[in-house]
Amino acid sequence: MADSQQVKSTFTDGPFYEKHFDSREYLKSFSVDPSAHDGFLTFVLDHLHKTFSPDLKGKKLIGLGSGPTIYIIISASRNFEEIVLSDFTTDNRKEIEMWLKNEKGCFDWRHIIDYVCKLEHNSRSPEEVEQRLRKIVQVKKCDVTLENPFQPEMEPVDCITSSLCLEAACKDLETFRRAIGSIAALLKPGGTLMLTGILNQSYYFVGKQRFDCLVLTKSVVEETVKGQGFSIKLVDTQPLTPEEKVGCDGDPFFYLVAQKTE
Repeated sequence: MADSQQVKSTFTDGPFYEKHFDSREYLKSFSVDPSAHDGFLTFVLDHLHKTFSPDLKGKKLIGLGSGPTIYIIISASRNFEEIVLSDFTTDNRKEIEMWLKNEKGCFDWRHIIDYVCKLEHNSRSPEEVEQRLRKIVQVKKCDVTLENPFQPEMEPVDCITSSLCLEAACKDLETFRRAIGSIAALLKPGGTLMLTGILNQSYYFVGKQRFDCLVLTKSVVEETVKGQGFSIKLVDTQPLTPEEKVGCDGDPFFYLVAQKTE
């Protein structure tokens, strides 16, 4: 096998992730305290809190390509009856399932949950949030590059969130457009999409393992989302911190909220 740091001639696809993505190594970047670190977690958690604080409610929400993480659904757990977290790789799904079952050795998300509870002015305790998540969340396999990311196919839902996923999963712009189209098909008319990622990024590292990314610009993301039947409600960006720039070549982060109109 070629050296892991060598630039690859083919895009790092799903089977490559299944074999080489180190979930525990990836989770190290989520060990920081958001209240003491003005970076990605602060940016996205603050935005998710604001997005879900109004009357954005529904029966079911999907976290699409969530990796081994739960941060994208903490704020949403107040407002939805059912939540699906999903990922392609077995190890990522196992990490989530370990936490949901509160198994020994699972990743500790309490510092992230504490931060969200403070944003909510402590209207919920961290214990209540954990109990709620462990009650309403289920885990499924997904492949965002397929026309139907879930097998069997799921009924349309009220809301979809996807963070740091599509630029890593889509090898070219056509695949990215199809993925946004598949997301649109998974949403009910009037449904809401929250999309978070890194612009201008061609690679990132997890430990010493390099993974490819599709280079996306803000205009390409906006035009693609609009072209798949969405009305954009919000787009915001934030530069990566010097620490976050170690191991990737992208900048800035983006956060987008859109509503399905067709």
